[in-house]
Amino acid sequence: MTERELLSRSDPCEYSKAPTLLKKRKIMNLRNVAIIAHVDHGKTTLVDGLLKQSKTFRENEAAFSQTLIMDSNDQERERGITILAKNTAVQYGDVKINIIDTPGHADFGGEVERTLNMADGAILVIDAHEGPMPQTKFVLKKALEIGLRMIVVINKIDKQNAQIKHVIDKTHDLFLDLATDVDQLEFPIYFAIAREGKAWKEVPENMTEKADLTDIFEAIVNHVPAPEVEANKPFQMLVTSLESDSFQGKHAVGRIKRGFIKPGQTITLIKKDGSTELSRIDKVYVAQGLKKMEVTEAPAGEIVSLTGIKNAGIGDTVADSENPEALPTIEIEEPTLKMSVAANTSPFAGKEGQFVTGRQILERIKKELETNVSMSMEMGDHGDYILSGRGELHLSVFIETLRREGYELEVGKPQVITKEIDGVKCEPMEELTIDVGTEYVGAVTAEVGRRKGVLVSQEENTDGTTRLTFEISTRGILGLRNQLLTLSRGTAILNSIFTKFQPVGASIPKLRNGAIIAHESGKAVGYGLYNAQGRGIVFIKPQTQVYEGMIVGLNSREGDLEVNVTKEKKLTNVRASSSDEALTLTPPTIFTLEQSLDFLEDDELLEVTPKNLRLRKKILNKTARHRSQK
Repeated sequence: MTERELLSRSDPCEYSKAPTLLKKRKIMNLRNVAIIAHVDHGKTTLVDGLLKQSKTFRENEAAFSQTLIMDSNDQERERGITILAKNTAVQYGDVKINIIDTPGHADFGGEVERTLNMADGAILVIDAHEGPMPQTKFVLKKALEIGLRMIVVINKIDKQNAQIKHVIDKTHDLFLDLATDVDQLEFPIYFAIAREGKAWKEVPENMTEKADLTDIFEAIVNHVPAPEVEANKPFQMLVTSLESDSFQGKHAVGRIKRGFIKPGQTITLIKKDGSTELSRIDKVYVAQGLKKMEVTEAPAGEIVSLTGIKNAGIGDTVADSENPEALPTIEIEEPTLKMSVAANTSPFAGKEGQFVTGRQILERIKKELETNVSMSMEMGDHGDYILSGRGELHLSVFIETLRREGYELEVGKPQVITKEIDGVKCEPMEELTIDVGTEYVGAVTAEVGRRKGVLVSQEENTDGTTRLTFEISTRGILGLRNQLLTLSRGTAILNSIFTKFQPVGASIPKLRNGAIIAHESGKAVGYGLYNAQGRGIVFIKPQTQVYEGMIVGLNSREGDLEVNVTKEKKLTNVRASSSDEALTLTPPTIFTLEQSLDFLEDDELLEVTPKNLRLRKKILNKTARHRSQK
């Protein structure tokens, strides 16, 4: 068989049948491309369109009528964000395109970092109104560092306030700042309305005209390099992701660096610590749409899922057993935030959850650490577990997952991770971007200033909002979101990304008022809550079960306040003119999990169960609490 005949084969899984014929060549009918962007700029929607227009589904299949097909996780659908990187594949003519859909939120940057090395190119999606955002900078920097060929897609060009020329200029500036090679400054730009499955090489005069995503498919084929492989060298693959199912067990996912793999082949697993063990491949799968297709052989350049490697971990190398050579492991940026997690110790412990012991929580955390490469854990001083991650959302998504799986636990206030550099204690700094109505700029700037944030730039948008960019410590961002949403009447949009460590700055004064604390255990009643709401903002409804030391509201002043919310109105024989009037209760403020974490102070905990979130003091008894403060 000649080289020309090999290169013209339409099945990429056939390429390694004659590995001795070629030394290093390109697999011309295969492309590996990542989709990267800031959160909510339309990555997953674009992938939906590519899946549908490649005829991956029949028109009568359920997936054909769905949106955000790749966001299969419950939290992803509810939050409207991608949390886990996922692989899919489509066929365009004779070319198979492996597509890696990555998260857009900075807290899940670890998912981006570990999956980009499977790609040869990337599609950078940018909102036609918002333009490049903090996470755009992060994902582009990572993609350019490993030399991926870029395709830019300006999405949502039909927005009423789209500013396409301005966004293009900002994109060129971003590439100029981040490019590591002059060749990276040349890249094609396409224009799209991803939710309608339309894309163009030029901005169309009439956006309602008939169009599809053919231009994007052609861009992938023409601009993303075909994998360059060494088919005749011993097999080698870096484990980039782990999956599991109840039948096959653990799946080790990665891109074959060289050689080929087939079922029954004996391999050596090289762990990150250098230790090795022999194993045997059970089955080999490649992506086909949203499904896995079992194959008898897969060549270098292909993204595969291997079963039979029981002890595989992310960052390990799977290599030929006769010539085991390790690949460079995945470098992940270090965590910036930590929080304490422990078994629930409140008076209601064990009443609402299925898994309530510290041992059960520890086992679940260890399981998470196998796949969540950005997260780490260490034992605390009080039998608790200290989880470290990339941000509040990163950690809170895991806490919410535990909650949905039936776990009961208590969580402490998120704490910033500091480290010593050249003998100096340093803290993480972030670039904070806030889009807010122009009328709230003064209030927002003042609040960030109180937290020692420094205004870097201010830019007015065309829709009556202003974009403020600050440099601020991670310490200063904690609890900021709730405050700004209150100041802006729920309209402020915050995005932040870690930039560097620098010496710890000035202390930040306590920015939250005191808590309203339940003085007695029992059931909250209207009269007790009516008295409480006169002192501040109430968090619970009538008939809510409370216990001593539980936080039921926010005081309007500094300092904590104990209130008996179970107190009934005394009955007397004397009728006052207003005695028959009904008490008017203000609807309670109900916090989400992230808002609850933002609320916490050092002496407080969040009780998390499958049914409830309860804020509480660490020391529940009033006398003991006051004694500890002396």
